[in-house]
Amino acid sequence: MNFTMDSIYLNANVETERLVAALKDTVAFKLKKRGAVVGVSGGIDSSIVLALCAKTFGPDKVLAIMMPERDSSPESKELATLLCEKFKVPYILEDITDAVHGFGCYARRDEAVKRVFPEYDPKTYKMKIVLKDDKEAKGKLNLFYLTIIAPDGTVKSQRLPLAEYLQIVAASNFKQRSRTNMLYYHAEAKNYAVIGTGNKNEHEQGFFVKYGDGGADVKPIAHLFKTQVFQLAEFLGVPEEIRKRTPTTDTYSAEQTQEEFFYKMPFEVMDRIWDGWEKGVASDVIAKVINVPQAQVDVTINDIRQKIQTTEYLRQEPFSLG
Repeated sequence: MNFTMDSIYLNANVETERLVAALKDTVAFKLKKRGAVVGVSGGIDSSIVLALCAKTFGPDKVLAIMMPERDSSPESKELATLLCEKFKVPYILEDITDAVHGFGCYARRDEAVKRVFPEYDPKTYKMKIVLKDDKEAKGKLNLFYLTIIAPDGTVKSQRLPLAEYLQIVAASNFKQRSRTNMLYYHAEAKNYAVIGTGNKNEHEQGFFVKYGDGGADVKPIAHLFKTQVFQLAEFLGVPEEIRKRTPTTDTYSAEQTQEEFFYKMPFEVMDRIWDGWEKGVASDVIAKVINVPQAQVDVTINDIRQKIQTTEYLRQEPFSLG
């Protein structure tokens, strides 16, 4: 196989037309729905899905839902509005703060944070979770650290014990599950389908919440690497402000990139390593083509393989024992 830096790229026109045809057929004939509901966040993934839906069904058959909560960045709403206006898609703002507060999302999360940092005050401090390599394990083990930022800007970071990590994540997942409930309310009210916005990186490596942002009727970009999402976003005319925005989780109060929370490396590097691995290209060849050390390629492949294996349960349907 002739593996190059450009091997990952698609024929944008052909892929777009294929997705439009498949989306139209799936929604109209398999799901028997009249249109599409898309949750938009100002991120690149939901932006490309909205653009595809507008092209497929026409803007008047698409409804965009913005669902911020108190930890959301104001920039998310601004960019989501810019997106909807660009593609002339009607949109609704649904603030889910009260919903997730009612579930005890913030209280349960903050309780775990305070067990690690007793001085943490959610009214004045910011927090996030960061994924790091265990240097003693030579990159083979991923460890989660809790970072808090004091009002004066002082930053503290400490490795998260398992119980606190699980509690913080479980509490935070109320946000994604609340958003999915909101999407299905509007979809059912209009007899529309819920269109998922997860890409291949998220879907295959388990960077989503089961029955949360992983819940949808159709997942049109679950086969696309993030690099390919950016490629199609440019082709479809997604606003430059969104295409230039660093991908974020927009989950915790402190600013956080997807890279530092989960992926640990730039998409343009990881995606090419993953693409080469899937195509059966030897790691030394991948390393030479993309100009990174072979050891880094091997560690990355191992990390991707491990995440795919350990998150398989997220992609499974419920088991029937009858």
